[in-house]
Amino acid sequence: MAGNAWRSTIQNLLGKYGLWFAGTEKPQPQEVSRVLGAVKNQTSVTRGFAGGIQTVTIIPGDGIGPEISDAVIKIFDSAQVPIHWEERNVTAIKGPGGKWMIPPEAKESMDKSKIGLKGPLKTPIAAGHPSMNLLLRKTFDLYANVRPCVSIEGYKTPYTDVDLVTIRENTEGEYSGIEHVIVDGVVQSIKLITENASQRIAQFAFEYARNNQRSTVTAVHKANIMRMSDGLFLRKCRDVAENYKDIKFTEMYLDTVCLNMVQDPTSFDVLVMPNLYGDILSDLCAGLIGGLGVTPSGNIGANGVAIFESVHGTAPDIAGKDLANPTALLLSAVMMLRHMGLHDHAKKIEKACYDTIESETVRTKDLGGNAKCSEFTNEICRRVQDQD
Repeated sequence: MAGNAWRSTIQNLLGKYGLWFAGTEKPQPQEVSRVLGAVKNQTSVTRGFAGGIQTVTIIPGDGIGPEISDAVIKIFDSAQVPIHWEERNVTAIKGPGGKWMIPPEAKESMDKSKIGLKGPLKTPIAAGHPSMNLLLRKTFDLYANVRPCVSIEGYKTPYTDVDLVTIRENTEGEYSGIEHVIVDGVVQSIKLITENASQRIAQFAFEYARNNQRSTVTAVHKANIMRMSDGLFLRKCRDVAENYKDIKFTEMYLDTVCLNMVQDPTSFDVLVMPNLYGDILSDLCAGLIGGLGVTPSGNIGANGVAIFESVHGTAPDIAGKDLANPTALLLSAVMMLRHMGLHDHAKKIEKACYDTIESETVRTKDLGGNAKCSEFTNEICRRVQDQD
C-alpha cells in the first residue's frame, strides 16, 4: 500500500510537468513516429523546407545577446541567405492556474516558423520563476541537445584534432524541476528517467551517427551507482544499439569519460547521455576547442521544432561595448542552415568565419586579438562576399 501511495504521489507530480510512468500515458504512436521519421529522413539532422524565403524566429536574449544577434543578421544579409527574421523576446509570465510560460507571441511565432535562433538568456537564481532555457525546452519538447566540438584551424589550444559530438537528453533527469521541502532544512530533488525519453534520445544519437558518417556511439552513465535510473537509460541505449549493427556501441561511466576525455579526446566520436551529465560534459568538451565562445549548439524537438543557440553567458560586463564575440551564435546559425537544407549558404558562412579566425589579423579579445565585434563581423562579411 505504501508503495502504491508513493507511486501515486509521484505520478501526480509528473502530471504537472506533462510526464508519465512507462505503461501509463505514453505519447500516441503517430507522435513518436513523427519524431523518429524526422530524424530518419535527414542528413545532418536536416528538416526539409520548400524553396523561397523561410521565416526564422530570432530571440536576441540578454546582455550581449542583441549585439551578437545583429552580427549574425548582418553576415546572413551579406551571404544573401533567404531568411526572414521574426524577432521575439521571451520572459517568464504566469498563465492560467499560476503556471509559468513564455509570452504567447513568442510561442505563436515558433509554432509557425518551427525554427529559432536564440542568444544567451540570463538564468535567475532563486528568483521565483524557472530558467527561461528550461522553460523553452519544456514548451517545445526540445529533447535532444546537439553540440559538435571540432578543433578550429589556426586557433591554438592544448588539444588538436578534436572532432566529437555530445548528444544530451534535454527534458528530464535532475533538471526535471521536481523539488520539494520534506521538513525544514531538508530538500528533495527527484531525478526522473523514463523509458520513452531514454529510447528517444538513444534513437536520435544512432540516427545522427549514421547520417553524419560517425562510427561510434558511447552511452555515458553511472548505472553502477544509480542502478534503477541510469540503469533504465543504459538498457534503452543497448536495446536501440541492436538495430544499428553498422555503428559501434560502447558504454562508459561518466567519471571515466571525463578522465579519458582530458587525456585523449580523439578517442571519442558521438556521446549520448542524460541531462545533467550532458550539461557538464558538453562544457568540458567546449573547453577542449577554445571555450563556449566558439562552440555551436542546437536543440531538436518533437513536431519539427528546433532552436539553435549560443550556450555562453550574457556577459553583462561587456554588453553594449562592441566587444562581444559572435562566433558561437554564428556557428549555431550555420547548424541551423544545414538543418534547413541550406547547405551552400552554411558552407560559405562557416568558411568565412573559420578563415577570419585562422588569419589572426581580426580577432575579438577573447580569441587573442583586439578587434571589436563590429570589426570582426565586417571581416567575415568581406570574406563571404569575396567567395561570390
